[in-house]
Amino acid sequence: MVLENKLGITESAELARQEERISKKKALELFENEILNSLDAGKFDSLAKIHKYLFEDIYTFAGEIRTVNIAKGNFRFAPVMYLKQALEHIDNMPQSTYEEIIEKYVEMNVAHPFREGNGRSTRIWLDLILKKELGKVVDWSNVDKEDYLLAMERSPIKNVEIRELLKQSLTSDVNNREVYMKGIDASYTYEGYFVYKTADL
Repeated sequence: MVLENKLGITESAELARQEERISKKKALELFENEILNSLDAGKFDSLAKIHKYLFEDIYTFAGEIRTVNIAKGNFRFAPVMYLKQALEHIDNMPQSTYEEIIEKYVEMNVAHPFREGNGRSTRIWLDLILKKELGKVVDWSNVDKEDYLLAMERSPIKNVEIRELLKQSLTSDVNNREVYMKGIDASYTYEGYFVYKTADL
């Protein structure tokens, strides 16, 4: 299924290519124009603004909470009926230590608030929190993509794996454009979502 998009693309591979091209260009603008510095680290409102900026040229739902239930494999992300409460809970989670920040990141992944583009947006959001609270960001070029995806799949049950994986790649080089841009690489992103009806719960 190809998501309805502003580009009029009906082929999934082409949409993925254009989505990555456009979102990377927009992410670079976020960085170079220092828009991220004006955002409140750790809040959903900031994540929504990041998502809107990255994807507003592609999807009408950019920055908006999804209105459908989605799943990957056997894992179902937060149901729509509980999504707003989940996001309010995440807003109020502490973020003063590395462990707290990763726990918050994992919870936001479980919420998966958008129909598409969660991974790229949330990695920028994670780095924004790390930068504000710890003066560090993740150097994503040092994170094995396969290990990351497997660790994220297991993180709702136990987050120690993703916590240790990202900890090894923390850097104080917070203003490095190349370090920042690696975080929005689409190959770190879950694929193969399917939509299910609330009645399927």
